[in-house]
Amino acid sequence: MHIASRPIGSQQPPYIIAELGVNHDGSIDRAIELTRACAHAGANAIKLQLFDASMLMSRASVLAAYQKNAGESDAIAMLQRLQLSIADMEPVVQLAHSLRLHAIVTVFSVELVAVAEKLPWDAYKTASPDIINKPLLDELARTGKPIIVSTGASTLQEVGRALSWLRACRDRLSVLQCVSSYPTALENAELGGITAIQDIFDGPVGYSDHTQAIETGAMAIVGGACMLEKHVTYDRTAPGPDHAASLTPEMFHDYRVLAHRAMQHCFPLADRGTGGIVTPHAGDDASGHDMVEAMREMLSRVPKTKRVLDIENDVRRVSRQSVVSVRALAAGDVLTRDDLTIKRPGTGVPAFELEHVIGRQLARHVEADMPLQATDLVIQLT
Repeated sequence: MHIASRPIGSQQPPYIIAELGVNHDGSIDRAIELTRACAHAGANAIKLQLFDASMLMSRASVLAAYQKNAGESDAIAMLQRLQLSIADMEPVVQLAHSLRLHAIVTVFSVELVAVAEKLPWDAYKTASPDIINKPLLDELARTGKPIIVSTGASTLQEVGRALSWLRACRDRLSVLQCVSSYPTALENAELGGITAIQDIFDGPVGYSDHTQAIETGAMAIVGGACMLEKHVTYDRTAPGPDHAASLTPEMFHDYRVLAHRAMQHCFPLADRGTGGIVTPHAGDDASGHDMVEAMREMLSRVPKTKRVLDIENDVRRVSRQSVVSVRALAAGDVLTRDDLTIKRPGTGVPAFELEHVIGRQLARHVEADMPLQATDLVIQLT
């Protein structure tokens, strides 16, 4: 896999994404400021999130517990405050490219993929809840660009199913192990999931890191990851849903240094400029070796499984997407694509069933902008 001209893999330096996410607080100036700081800290890419609250959230949407704990009180109002438009993002993407950073975006709604294509993104990434959003994955595949799939709060079987939908673009695909808990305690980092994903996917596997530690990325590298994603913030104590699970730019720099040191001690790295071998600096050798050996010992006690933790179930329910009614529908109506969309929460017919719902007859009235339930259909899904 390549992002732009940069190869991604175990024989390459680790590829590290600085996730701006919504830590810009809806401010273009702050997004620009964070982009400059991430470039200075040594990131390979910055990542933004493209969403529209009205497209993403149905009337049934609620806040996740971690969002409530961060002081939020209304799910739609929170996203409206934090969203950036595609026009807002244009100067951020231009700046990133001028600073030799790749620009990556997570698109949260299938309707926004065409909007995202107005800017020269180097890759797309999916949010973990969209592991079941087949319409979105299909649309991203059609762009022809690299796709990074995050897998928080999902089973290995769900990951395998998503990979089957994306099989036509496996040569431009990477998969990230992730735990959907914000922040994630180190004991819940589930780094063994990297190995579990590698057992079913022969492309680049990485780790999307929501812990608060600067060492976790290095541990993921020792565990086999070649790509890391980490939230970056201007202030870890700032109000907002993701600041607490983020690193400051200074911490991100140290995170990157440790990850590179781990890679250098685990694998011989092909130098992109000369084709030679990158080896640890002499002064780093003993300490780097000891660090890697300690991490290997810790990882040897970690189960090599991909599982959904209890702490992820809230996000899984709140942030996955369902088939949702566009308008009020009557009993006896035969559903068309124009009657339906995909929105949060994940409490209705799952998003991947959209194509199987089209053409079905409704057994009862369904209100506008509400998740469709299997019992709403005359012949229920099996």
